[in-house]
Amino acid sequence: MPKIYEYLGYVFYFYSNEHEPIHVHATANGRESIFEIIMDNGTLVELRVRNAEHKAPLKASEIATAEVFVRKYYKNIIAKWVNFFVMHKSVKSTIIRTKL
Repeated sequence: MPKIYEYLGYVFYFYSNEHEPIHVHATANGRESIFEIIMDNGTLVELRVRNAEHKAPLKASEIATAEVFVRKYYKNIIAKWVNFFVMHKSVKSTIIRTKL
């Protein structure tokens, strides 16, 4: 389960047995939601949020904060997804300490 980002109390990660569409799990305060990144010709066209199984979902305010983060870093998230799942490379976690 590679952790790819830490951001002001949020942790963004992939499970090691993931599937498409490209998505990232976000946790905060013991809750978790999943953000699916929908692209068309290299452009973000939609960000779908869904609940994780067997976990309480992020609160609305937490989803809003996580969504801002994913929209800002979606290209980096996709690059880490490709490196990990397609190229079978390890990915490093990045800590972002500045509020977006």
